Amino acid sequence: MHKVLVIAYYWPPAGGPGVQRWLKFVKYLRNFDIEPVVYIPQNPNYPILDKDLVKEIPEGIQILEHPIREPYALASIVSKKKTKTISSGVIPEKKPSFVEKILLWVRGNFFIPDARKFWVRPSIKYLSKIIELEGIKTVITTGPPHSVHLIGLGLKKLHQIQWVADFRDPWTSIGYHSKLKLSKASQRKHKVLEKNVLNAADKLIVTSRTTKTEFEQITKKPIKVITNGFDDVKQETELDDNFTISHIGSLLTRRNPTHFWEAIKIAINENEDFKKQLKIQLIGVAGEEVLETVKENGLQSYVEQLGYLSHSDVLKAQQKSQVLLLLEIDSAETKGIIPGKLFEYLNAGRPILAIGPSEWEAGEIVQETNAGAVFSHTDTTALKDLLLTWFKTYQKGKLTLNSKGIQQFHRRELTKALANYIEWESS
Repeated sequence: MHKVLVIAYYWPPAGGPGVQRWLKFVKYLRNFDIEPVVYIPQNPNYPILDKDLVKEIPEGIQILEHPIREPYALASIVSKKKTKTISSGVIPEKKPSFVEKILLWVRGNFFIPDARKFWVRPSIKYLSKIIELEGIKTVITTGPPHSVHLIGLGLKKLHQIQWVADFRDPWTSIGYHSKLKLSKASQRKHKVLEKNVLNAADKLIVTSRTTKTEFEQITKKPIKVITNGFDDVKQETELDDNFTISHIGSLLTRRNPTHFWEAIKIAINENEDFKKQLKIQLIGVAGEEVLETVKENGLQSYVEQLGYLSHSDVLKAQQKSQVLLLLEIDSAETKGIIPGKLFEYLNAGRPILAIGPSEWEAGEIVQETNAGAVFSHTDTTALKDLLLTWFKTYQKGKLTLNSKGIQQFHRRELTKALANYIEWESS
């Protein structure tokens, strides 16, 4: 059996879609004669926890841990709340406070590529021994944090291994980079590190065609698109009695669907039954500006904030909802962002209302699978009309889907593609 070393920062009990990607790959790799060995930090500073995910770790998987020194513990002395927010990747959307400006500037210019950089050298030293003892021929790194890829870079220089770098998100083109107050020197350093990683790795994995096209301008190395996906978790669940529209995940200012809120307001005024039976669920972090927009449109009584839920509870909420809301920032730089929740939305079998940028890859998947409807952020009237059409169908008990082709996104199929791609070639 081909033994593969997987290096990841996020692992249960951490929560979020980045954890689930490799948790599920590890679950199915044994089906394809690959034995994963997982390397994670021993004492990480995870901003979100989901202890239920620990139960999903396959039995008997070898998990290696090594201490990590993170600066967030020290920074939290200044402001624990703001440090936790920034460490989780939530960049303030309003004009940042003085403390936030300092934290962002320090985060951007002192910790390149990110605040987990101090784990790189100790990990290279520790894993070098493991590679020799275990006879490991393939190493996989997954980021962000992209400092994890620097561990792969160091190991590649020391050992005859196949190194596969998995990018769950882009590096220098990701939206929050512009918020980090990077100096020109820091920007150059990021670019150099990105180029070094892309050209030193033997193979690259990305989650969207957009990122693949971007990386093809930097490297000639093989690049394969392997999206996120869903697992067999669908249960027999009764739908909500209300006309429930649910959004799962962080909903911050730039993703705020202002025209959606306006469309909801108009629909309420036009249809008394819609007004009585509407319920909107926000599962995850909702920004202050989003809640202000809700208030401005007089929708507070219809919106229920559930906060962060465990993955199992999220799945139940998806399957009970009448409509699932998928949102992305209205920007050219986000057209390649395919949220991990999209694939669980597909598996839930409920109509997806997708609102995002032009040529959005996630929107294309919704259309290709016949899983819902896609709109731009400014389509107020069209949004209102669709909502009322779906509502009338819901009243008849016939709001269902005939989606197609979603099995290609099952975690087992995606792992099969991964296994074929990383197959070791001794020559």
